[in-house]
Amino acid sequence: MAASAASREVFTEGVRAVLQTWPVLQIAVDNGFGGVYGQQKADWMVDVVQQYFHDNADLQQYEVEDFIAELMDQEFNTVVDDGSLPQVSANLLQMFGQWRQGALEQLKHTINTLTQNKSQRAKVTAQPTQSDEESNDDAQEMECEASGPSVSRTHPPPPPPTQDEEDGWTVVRKKK
Repeated sequence: MAASAASREVFTEGVRAVLQTWPVLQIAVDNGFGGVYGQQKADWMVDVVQQYFHDNADLQQYEVEDFIAELMDQEFNTVVDDGSLPQVSANLLQMFGQWRQGALEQLKHTINTLTQNKSQRAKVTAQPTQSDEESNDDAQEMECEASGPSVSRTHPPPPPPTQDEEDGWTVVRKKK
């Protein structure tokens, strides 16, 4: 098992790469879900997650998912409901396995692959709305931007808030 401080730092960089490229965490930080210290919480989360792996032997994917979901809930008031937690957890488990086996070059390659895609940061911005006379319906147009092509869609008005949303929860769901 690789145990040097330098190799442990490589795993920490892997955790950072996974979390910084995760759209749910990006959106939570960018939109202030974690308060004014959201970016510091995201940085802290990297250290906590890597320590979780070192403190627990033979972690299962569901355990990692539960741990990260709990962190997102407690620190960012965000319930992750978009189906991305299994992929994030699998990536972290794969990197930890590479680190444990001493496959640091393979781990560095995995990190580089993730960070190359970092430029495709998730952004959600509202387009300017039409005046009341020009508006034919109550739909608000939103545009998702990435470094790729832009897509603009009109969505029906959202349903009335559920009890959880009224209590201050932020629900993140994967679009179908």
